[in-house]
Amino acid sequence: MVDDILRTTRLSVLDRSLIRRGEGADEALRATVRFARDIEALGYHRFWVSEHHGVPGVAGSAPTVLAAAVASATTRIRVGTGGVMLPNHRPLVVAEQFGVLESLFPGRIDMGLGRSVGFTGAVRRALGAGREAVERFGDDLTELLGWFAGDHARGMRAVPSEGLRMPVFLLATGAGAALAAERGLPLVIAPARGEERMLRAIDDYRAAFRPSPLIPEPYREPYVVVSASVAIGVTAEEAEAMQVSEAWATVVSRTRGVFPPLLPPDEVTGREMTEKERALFAEARRSQIHGTAEEVAAALAGLIRRSGADELLLTLNAHDHGRRLDSYRRLARLAELTPAV
Repeated sequence: MVDDILRTTRLSVLDRSLIRRGEGADEALRATVRFARDIEALGYHRFWVSEHHGVPGVAGSAPTVLAAAVASATTRIRVGTGGVMLPNHRPLVVAEQFGVLESLFPGRIDMGLGRSVGFTGAVRRALGAGREAVERFGDDLTELLGWFAGDHARGMRAVPSEGLRMPVFLLATGAGAALAAERGLPLVIAPARGEERMLRAIDDYRAAFRPSPLIPEPYREPYVVVSASVAIGVTAEEAEAMQVSEAWATVVSRTRGVFPPLLPPDEVTGREMTEKERALFAEARRSQIHGTAEEVAAALAGLIRRSGADELLLTLNAHDHGRRLDSYRRLARLAELTPAV
């Protein structure tokens, strides 16, 4: 029996446009657009894309461009970014890009923002985004929101952004949760560094939250989106195998400085790992949720109850596209999502 809380919690999807070995970046991007159509048909609430630069295993480097392609290929599902990394961009340009998106797809666009910078020194230099860019994040966020509010202090207007209202989500990294509370923004957070730490940040966010008139309903009260990697299989072993490829890519990124294309899971489980690699592999898998439909339903219901999440943002970067979609299909049936007509 499925816990009712899973049926009453919004379920959404984040796709990072990861590249599989033997696949080109163009194929990965087209797969993201096809995947978005499938996810919409299953009844999920929103579909987000991400921003990564100079990463061999990730094709998603221009999230607002990709979001436009996704929105064009779908009709109902909300589309957004998880997220645009504000330190990499000027606030005016971000405002203009989202203004164009909201103007073309009114009522369907989410602006998800993060404060991370490039993965390597070379990427950070190419972007012109170092530590000082992270430190000015709060000021850049103020400027960005000001363009939508019609703040003319800079002697110009942001077209077509001024006067538009859309949800603005803040991805929690470091002081992100506190800033989201201060600005009255919905919070996106993951248990990657431990669930207890995440739960403390959520409690602090709710306690300090101050509503913002710039943010539309229903987000003028604390709104928490918990992100999690989730896989459902016919057996627990099948589900566990789906998450092996990304876990290994994470290990490679931590030991060699490069996030590579995804390998088939049997090549990962069959390789000899060093002691350090085994430890990092276990760490990468610690926050992943996998199992049969019943096992995952129970795990997600528990996560929702412990965190008080208003929404779950789910990700699964399995090597096999078909198995990945089947996992989301099984979850949609569990949660009794309403398929798009």
